[in-house]
Amino acid sequence: MKKLSIAAMAFVLMLMSGLLIPRAVKAQDEEKKEKIMDESEDAKEDFIKKDPSMANLFKNSYAYVIFPNVGKGAAGVGGAAGYGTVYEKGKAIGTAHMTQVTVGPQAGAAAYREVIFFESKEALDRFTQNKLEFTAETQAIAVKSGASANANYRHGVVVFTAEKGGLLLDASLGGQKFSYKAI
Repeated sequence: MKKLSIAAMAFVLMLMSGLLIPRAVKAQDEEKKEKIMDESEDAKEDFIKKDPSMANLFKNSYAYVIFPNVGKGAAGVGGAAGYGTVYEKGKAIGTAHMTQVTVGPQAGAAAYREVIFFESKEALDRFTQNKLEFTAETQAIAVKSGASANANYRHGVVVFTAEKGGLLLDASLGGQKFSYKAI
């Protein structure tokens, strides 16, 4: 009887932990999402601080995604990744993950911010349906005062980056892939 009680208690504990672990993971995911959303808002302020005319793009674009912290490292072959927040008409609608693989002469590590503006619903839909991919020919504009004033959309998107720190010697070719998750 005593063995049965111990076995029953062990079973109940395993069952409870099985029920609690997913909740703990979900809570961690929520905390991570909130942190990324807060960092995205900070990055937006930083973009506008570096280039005040960028406020017009944030205000007038159909949508945008901000990756507040993209880490990039390389030693011959390189990679980058970051998480961000997707906004439609100024309201957060989802999260995004960006990955990049590059090949060619490169060495070092760097961190940067990236914002992608979408000109139309169709351009945003390509992104949210995971059909947007950037190739080596896609040009990102480095953020500095006035840089956004003459920026033009290409295929419905325009991309800006702002260095955060590090040193990366880079003459590589590669592309970025994105995945989207609605909130």
